[in-house]
Amino acid sequence: MGVVGAGQLARMLQQAAIGLGVPLRLLAEAADSSAAQVIVDTTVGDYTELDVLATWAKGNTVVTFDHEHVPTAHLQALVADGVTVRPAPHALVHAQDKAVMRRRLSSLSIACPRHAFVTTAAEVAAFAATVGGFPVVMKRTRGGYDGKGVFVVRDEAEAARLLMEAADHGGNDNGQHLVEERVAFRRELSALVARAPSGQVAAYPVVESRQRGGVCVEVTAPAAELDPALAVGAQQTAMRIAAELDVTGVLAVELFETTDGRVLVNELAMRPHNTGHWSIDGAVTSQFENHLRAVLDLPLGDPTPRARWSVMVNILGGSAPTLFDGYPHVQARDPRLRVHLYGKPVKPGRKVGHVTAYGDDLADVRRRARHAAAWFEGGDDEADEEH
Repeated sequence: MGVVGAGQLARMLQQAAIGLGVPLRLLAEAADSSAAQVIVDTTVGDYTELDVLATWAKGNTVVTFDHEHVPTAHLQALVADGVTVRPAPHALVHAQDKAVMRRRLSSLSIACPRHAFVTTAAEVAAFAATVGGFPVVMKRTRGGYDGKGVFVVRDEAEAARLLMEAADHGGNDNGQHLVEERVAFRRELSALVARAPSGQVAAYPVVESRQRGGVCVEVTAPAAELDPALAVGAQQTAMRIAAELDVTGVLAVELFETTDGRVLVNELAMRPHNTGHWSIDGAVTSQFENHLRAVLDLPLGDPTPRARWSVMVNILGGSAPTLFDGYPHVQARDPRLRVHLYGKPVKPGRKVGHVTAYGDDLADVRRRARHAAAWFEGGDDEADEEH
């Protein structure tokens, strides 16, 4: 199985592949990338160059992804050349292009934030007037992740500046941006499913994710105090999207739980997702194993949680230059804690690992996970509640 991209998702995919006896072949951006450190069959090359991508892809039974940034036209060319790509380009484009995604979900009558597609500041202002005024949220239609390419716009002048900056930097969205209402939400949720070409689907519990600066910092599985009807509805929405878009592999549907009791679809990801990392240690079958099973059209594994609560907290680069220095304290303090480091150089704010705690007492599980992550980041005391 070929994997395009060599970040931590491909690295964790390798863990699942070892158990299944599935050899992975990697197309990596650099020889020292996170996944390239652990996958022997690695080719270093630029996935944006079609010749490089096509030559590498010919050696694989099936190709899947660590990220969604491979140009859609390149993937269509691979399929035309007989390469099996999962998820296929006609599905993946909905995670690559926010305009395509919003139009398709709207055609399916799936609840999303009110939105419009704009190319000028005047159009942004006109949209704002229809949703009660500024601020609104403006997004580049392609290329954004972890908060990149997403802006809270407070007036028409700011919209003009952002549009000009986007034009100066170029891009492949033809100057078009997606503008949305600024949703009044209680919290962010994620509904993650795995779908095989046969149509079999495995649905994980709906989880709560907490963000800081556009970056996911914490996931609670399942989401606490979530109305059962909303939870079931979110899972049904994710399963319907996976079927309608013909997704193969993991689909993560990022959601807003609004203050008035609705659930709206925010974003889609078609690959293992940060909000599913808890499943490595907290579910019978991890999202990574189920992604492999789905891509190979094997029967899917059980997504049931192993414990009442699991909390995953990302380790972000902080003041500690060497993450291994955190082990003596963290491992001695909490022998049941699970730690995953990604082999990345430590940089401020960068995701360099995660920890997962699990158990029957949510408050205790959360404290354990937050403390451990804070310690790896350079803290020397209990993590505060706003980690």
